Amino acid sequence: MILVNGHDSFRFKACCLVSFFILSALGRAHARPIEEVPALSGAFIQEKLTGTFVMLDPERNTLLVHDAQRAQVRFIPASTFKIVNSLIALDCGAVKSVDEILPYGGKPQMIKAWEHDMSMRDAIKISNVPIYQEVARRVGMQRMRTALEKLEYGTCETGDTVDTFWLQGPLRISAVEQVDFLKRLTSGELPLAPGVVDAVRGITLLETSGSSSLHGKTGWATASSPKVGWFVGWAEQNRKIYPFSLNIDMPDEQLAARRIPLAKECLRILGVSLTDPNAR
Repeated sequence: MILVNGHDSFRFKACCLVSFFILSALGRAHARPIEEVPALSGAFIQEKLTGTFVMLDPERNTLLVHDAQRAQVRFIPASTFKIVNSLIALDCGAVKSVDEILPYGGKPQMIKAWEHDMSMRDAIKISNVPIYQEVARRVGMQRMRTALEKLEYGTCETGDTVDTFWLQGPLRISAVEQVDFLKRLTSGELPLAPGVVDAVRGITLLETSGSSSLHGKTGWATASSPKVGWFVGWAEQNRKIYPFSLNIDMPDEQLAARRIPLAKECLRILGVSLTDPNAR
């Protein structure tokens, strides 16, 4: 049983307001109980942010949530799609490995660090948009559409432009669907070769501490109204995996630095520590 480590340090069940079953709008995500956790709202209030947080409790196959209504609203995934883009490119052979050097195109970029040819391993760390647009062009529209349907990712919509559909739409996904996808990714349920999944798990690793680790990817959907900031991924603790998804209203880039700390605090409240208790 996961404990809710709020100020009163009580068991999770005692803090839940409601428990009910939900399905994704497309009916493809697995039905799971969803439980509101009042203690999570304090983290959002503390940061003066509006958003949602969803984490899967693997022991009870239950979604632990702040703002269940928003958790089911679909938004443009923005750079969180780099996880999916990497999987698809490796699976279809459009990119040979996460270390293959890819061209950024030579044009001036809004971020100077993007103006370099680099691998997906390096590009995902700095969220290099032109590199991943090149990845998508190599995959091509038909293979991209087929892969999205196979992976059951959000609305699976690509529109007519293969290198912008996750940045400007029409592709959209909810926080609940993000968690369902990440659960299938981390449990080997996606119809992909294990080597492909392992490679992408390797490049999404953000930090480790003893037996705990954090994988994830941020995103900023500037084409949404309001603009939406994402942080999605999974925490590993004592050999258990906790997929999660955070999104917040993010009208300006100054709020970007608050996404990961807020997600970590939500994980802590739910009893998932990323700090090794034996560390000194």
